[in-house]
Amino acid sequence: MAFSSRTGGRVQTQTALADINITPLVDVVLVLLLIFMLTAPVLQSGIDVAIPHTRSTQTLTEQRMVVTIDKDQNVYLQTNGADKQINIADLAGLLAATEQNPAKRTVYVRADERVPFGAFATVMESVKRAGITNISIVTQPFEK
Repeated sequence: MAFSSRTGGRVQTQTALADINITPLVDVVLVLLLIFMLTAPVLQSGIDVAIPHTRSTQTLTEQRMVVTIDKDQNVYLQTNGADKQINIADLAGLLAATEQNPAKRTVYVRADERVPFGAFATVMESVKRAGITNISIVTQPFEK
């Protein structure tokens, strides 16, 4: 868009600056992308356990209820993305306290490979006492 004006017999033409500078916007978006890429793996790691290796695995993308047993046999329940250490005696009550129908829920159990089978069986029994029958054991694939 051009504007013209007469000053002393001369015509001066001025152009209005109508372009938007998107360089700062691109800079902010790239910085946010970098931040999300760096923090995403940290948010999903949770408690450090050495998960057993198996041949058949399935990758899950949605958020699920996860019970974790670490190498010291501490039990954690992941709620709202955060792992909270709980007493094994309270596990059945905490799992039953959620609003969803227990028969339709899935609970994922992550156990360190050094955990004795007795501790693992106690956690499985607590999950079943809560009315949850769909239990999946978290493993990782063998490296090729």
